[in-house]
Amino acid sequence: MALKLPLVLLVCAPFAFPQAAGLPATESFSYNIEWRLFNAGKARIDIATTTSAQRTESQARLHIESTGFVSKLFRVEDDYTSQLNGGFCAESTHILTHEGNRERETRVAFDAQAKKASYLERDRTRNNAVVLQHEIDVPSCVHDVVGGLFFLRTLNLEPGQSTQVPVSDGKKSVMARVEAQSREEVKTPAGTFKTIRYEIYLFNNVLYKRPAHLNVWLSDDQRRLPVQIRVRMTFTIGTINLQLEKHE
Repeated sequence: MALKLPLVLLVCAPFAFPQAAGLPATESFSYNIEWRLFNAGKARIDIATTTSAQRTESQARLHIESTGFVSKLFRVEDDYTSQLNGGFCAESTHILTHEGNRERETRVAFDAQAKKASYLERDRTRNNAVVLQHEIDVPSCVHDVVGGLFFLRTLNLEPGQSTQVPVSDGKKSVMARVEAQSREEVKTPAGTFKTIRYEIYLFNNVLYKRPAHLNVWLSDDQRRLPVQIRVRMTFTIGTINLQLEKHE
């Protein structure tokens, strides 16, 4: 669980058009995951936007896997895919998780016209038995938790400024607060960056019950690269830190 959290909860807000924000239509980010001073895993995020005469759409893909000592204790291999419409509102998400002996498949469909989200989770170790299935109310444009990383890059909030955005994981829908806090220099395997630190309020009974703090450091330049992501939880779990290794 400690290894999984920072990737599933990378950030909390919606997309905007990457072209309009000056971001590339296609990007890849590779991260090293550290937990309690151990190299705990690797993560990769890919985003691709395509435009045709009919529509503009995007796909965000996340892969996370445990490595080394942590993998021997508790193997994690998760894949998350998000489909987004031309406004980068979530249309669907598909999640395959393999965590220890647990294997699940989760699908969420977002219906903008009906303002509904349909959630279906199955246990792949029990002949795809249904674990949870329900429907909730959502705004006509709501945003998934992984795709939100790219919207954060478009906000251009200065330290001291904040905003709220609608976010849903298919089980709950909330207005999440994003706050720009301070300028800091951050050293990563990809280099040293001047950054702005943001806090995203998803924990502490917002979208998730668990007590924790989620921070994202974006490079303080036109690229707005997410160079570091950190989840600080209780002492028994500890801090999980993701640092940028490669950007393409």
